[in-house]
Order: sequence, then C-alpha cells, then structure tokens
Amino acid sequence: MTATTTTVAAVKEGRRIRLGDLAPFIALAVIIVLGALINQNFVSSANLLNVATRSAFIAIIAVGATFVIASGGLDLSVGSMMAFVTGIMIMTMNALAPALGDWAIAAGAGTALIVGMLCGLFNGVIVTVGRIEPFIVTLGTMGIFRAFITFMTDGGSLPIDRSLREAYRPVYFGDFLGIPYPILITLAVVLLGAFLLYRTKYGRRLTSAGSNADVARFSGVNVGGMRTSAYVIQGFCVAVAAICYVPRLGAATPTTGQLWELQVITAVVIGGTLLRGGKGRVWGSVAGALILEIIANVMVLSDLVSEYLVAAVQGAIIIIAMLAHRFTSSR
Repeated sequence: MTATTTTVAAVKEGRRIRLGDLAPFIALAVIIVLGALINQNFVSSANLLNVATRSAFIAIIAVGATFVIASGGLDLSVGSMMAFVTGIMIMTMNALAPALGDWAIAAGAGTALIVGMLCGLFNGVIVTVGRIEPFIVTLGTMGIFRAFITFMTDGGSLPIDRSLREAYRPVYFGDFLGIPYPILITLAVVLLGAFLLYRTKYGRRLTSAGSNADVARFSGVNVGGMRTSAYVIQGFCVAVAAICYVPRLGAATPTTGQLWELQVITAVVIGGTLLRGGKGRVWGSVAGALILEIIANVMVLSDLVSEYLVAAVQGAIIIIAMLAHRFTSSR
C-alpha cells in the first residue's frame, strides 16, 4: 500500500514539474492569442518579427541572468553595465576608425566582450571573495557603471562615427533568409547556454552550488568559482546584447539600458528560474522576455493602456510571478 502511494505521488510530482516547465510557453501562446484578438495587426509577420527582434536584448541578457540566479546569485547591474560596455565599445570604434576603417567595428565588438566579462568578473569576485550579498554588491556596481557612462558622455550622447554607421547598421537591421540577425544571435546564445546548463558537468555543478552550497562543497564543487563564472557569463551576455544594440540607435547615453535589470529579472522569474537558486530555465527565460515585449507591443497597438505604464505592468508581472511560485511550491 505504501509503495503504491509513493509511486502515485511520484507520478503526480513529475506531472506537476513538467507542467511547471511548460507554463511560460503556455502563457506565451495565450498572450499571442489575446494579442491577435485585441488587434489583428499584431499577428502580421512584420510585427511578430519586430517583437522578436526588440526582445533580443533582454532575452540575451536573461540567459546570463539565468546562470547567475541558478548559482544562488543576483545581478542588478546589468542595465548600467550594458550602458557602460556600449560606451566603451563606441569609444573604441571611433578611436580606431581612421586607422582600421570598418575593421574598427570588429575591434570594438572584441573590446565589448572583454570589458563585459571583466565587469562580470568584478561583480563575482566581490560577491564570492568579499562574501557580500549579491544584492548589495550589484546595487553598488549599478551606480558605478551608470556614473561611468554619464561621465564618458558628459551627460549627453556618445554617437558612432559616421563612417561606420552604414557598415554596422546591418547587424541590427539586416537579415538572413528573412530572419533578422538579432534573432539569430539570440538563438545561438540560447542554444549555447542551454547546452552548458543542461548537458555539461559544469551546469550540474553550477545548479548544485545554488541549490545547497554546503552539500556542494562537501561534494568537491568549488562554489565560489562556480558563482564567479556565472557572473562572467552574465557579463559576456551583456556584451553580446550591446553589440546587437549599438547599430539600432547608433549612440550611448546615460539612460541606455535603464530599468533593464527589472525586465531581465522579470523574464527569468516568468521563465521558471527560482530566485533562491538551484534551478535554471534558459528557454523559459527567453519565453519570459518575449512575453514582456508582446505585452508592451499590445499596449502600444491597442491604446487600452498608456505606453508610459509599461514599466508598472512589468513590475506587477514580477510580483504575480513570485506569488505564483510561492503558491505552487507550497502545495
């Protein structure tokens, strides 16, 4: 009798877990249907591609945030880091343009990747070696990175050199077989992230560090190293997003990436990653990013709610998502 009861309970638990994993995609499908009902223009191929392209930045950064949160960390600095990396990248390209021509774009992109990973390393080392709460550390670096970009732009705008704009423009506005490059880049980042988290020993060690640090240490896992590496991955993802973002507006400003940390964390939570660590859902985070962008797009198309309230809606979504997590985990 006991064995039968245990088996039935295990089956129910497995079904609940699978349903929980599918929840972000079910929500995404429902929101797409609602968007189509509210405004027929929503389901046009041009609009759907636009939504997917615009969501690429948050989706890419959310992949990195999934690693950080799964490891037991948190990064509130991603928006400010994005602005800082963008500024460094543009300064590098502008400085090298006279000597390298269009190759300055590649040099700037390489610089962005290095600076992004160094920023992530900086966050990770302070959190792990300094043993300071990630919330406090990244709240501090959020202010530091934002101050740096404000200083670099002198409170104004830092544009790309005109000689580079046309050569760089296709990175955001171009496409391959009708699919915009930002979507393809996002797909590549997601596939790589999913492989690392789900199919490698590194991914298993990372989630074990986030699930129970003490048990992980006894198992021979370098918890500090795992968490630091997650912040480096976060910095890499921020840099990739910056590379895609720069040709869109062609400049960096003190407001670049503002409130992106809210959108990124909301996307990750909607996607099913637990804020307490130990579980990461890379594909779910991407679904979360798409959900946020679709909601914003529908709000603009429908005129039902002012577009200035998008941030308020996103804030409400993360609260609702956390309440849903708490409700399902307590059952």
